[in-house]
Amino acid sequence: MALLNREDWYDLARATNWTATYVTEEALFPEQMSGARGIPMIAWETYDEPYKTTYPEYVAVQREKDAGTYSVRAALERAAFVDSADPAWVSTMQAHYGAVALGEYVAGVGEARMARFSKAPGNRNMAVFGMMDENRHSQLQLYFPHANIKRGRQWDWGHKALRTDEWAAIAARSLFDDIVTSRDAISTAIMLTFAFETGFTNMQFLGLAADAAETGDHTFASLISSVQTDESRHSQQGGPALRILIENGHKAEAQQLIDVAIWRSWKLFSVLTGPLMDYYTPVAHRKQSFKEFMLEWIVVQFERQLLDLGLDKPWYWDTLMRDIEITHHGMHMGVWCWRRTMWWNTAAGVTPADREWLEEKYPGWNRRWGRVWDVITDNLLRGDESATLPETLPLICNMSNLPITHIPGDDWDITDYSLEHEGRLYHFGSEVDRWCFQINPEHYKGHQTLVDRFLAGAIQPPTFEGALQYMGLGPAERGRDAHAYGWIEHFRKLRSAA
Repeated sequence: MALLNREDWYDLARATNWTATYVTEEALFPEQMSGARGIPMIAWETYDEPYKTTYPEYVAVQREKDAGTYSVRAALERAAFVDSADPAWVSTMQAHYGAVALGEYVAGVGEARMARFSKAPGNRNMAVFGMMDENRHSQLQLYFPHANIKRGRQWDWGHKALRTDEWAAIAARSLFDDIVTSRDAISTAIMLTFAFETGFTNMQFLGLAADAAETGDHTFASLISSVQTDESRHSQQGGPALRILIENGHKAEAQQLIDVAIWRSWKLFSVLTGPLMDYYTPVAHRKQSFKEFMLEWIVVQFERQLLDLGLDKPWYWDTLMRDIEITHHGMHMGVWCWRRTMWWNTAAGVTPADREWLEEKYPGWNRRWGRVWDVITDNLLRGDESATLPETLPLICNMSNLPITHIPGDDWDITDYSLEHEGRLYHFGSEVDRWCFQINPEHYKGHQTLVDRFLAGAIQPPTFEGALQYMGLGPAERGRDAHAYGWIEHFRKLRSAA
């Protein structure tokens, strides 16, 4: 092969398949793991991945990327950017590492399932590279925060977060378990690589890479740009699988898998990426608002790809468009208020300059969320920090595992979309969350949110302090206001001048 031109052998090598003789095809590719859905092998052999590479090419490119990323880190380490960075940007890094690093490893499990059990030889070949990608991403995003553990215990949550029962970690694990570890190979290709990675992880890495470069954090920008270039490749495994399902009469099932994965991914990123982009990144360095980024990189992209494949936009598309305007503002306010339950210090991001920017990007922000922040600001100006610290737990959605939020002020019309199933009452934050449960209750019914565990007596003592201990948050790890309330001084000066 080394003597042949690449084009002479590549298509044969990437699509090599074989006929099992020692075992049956069903034993080699059990339906529970492969998800072939009765589609014959000859159809799966038509799988044609859009991004093609060979192992020597892959290794050469990855080696070059690793060399560049680690070199940037080594060159900039002496500058100690972290020590001089805006505290909100430090929190951005801590939140990202905790939520993403081990999530990458879980994605590697999904890639491994495709590499072993997918009936499509092209999918198996591509998933091998995807599996190595995810392992590399985990290593990078565990190594980089580890160097900062000397600066504080919160940095250790890059490794620790998803191993705990902290509420945001429960939400992240719930999503990963749903779209990765509990699905067959083809469902994983669709839900993980097409719905989750094509859009949402690209948004996390592209958006934060741009903001990091603007902020001057070239180490973080180099790291996540290196990761994103891999995501854009192996995220393309779902499209060919979708085409085969549609061509063989499984359009409705394919549509449902996409609808569930897009919605569940959106909810997690509304509490992770939205606040980081619109509140944590210093206002002078924000390239785009979260809404603008969602519309450009997610909405337009998914609309085009779904229609190109012959699928429909999810039935809840209008609801999603409305949620893009509002959900992450409520999530951010909740995270800040329950800041002691986080592994990073939460940034309020509501100085006069921030509020002017937020009103410009989200008309009506001041008369909605701004009114609540007015009350918080008044309490802090009086020195009454305790009035800003809730002493109980919020109502949490049984699907997203996130607090149920809505618009404050005159537009307040929050609804608990409840459902009784087999004698248990479930609470959902939206009609779409409830729908996800109803189409597959056996898949979700046993799960308990943090509040469910509290009410069931699993958290002892049954107090807020007991909940913090249950979540694994020691005193030095619990979140505080990232700027030690320094942002309220802007308002003190304005009121004094008035």
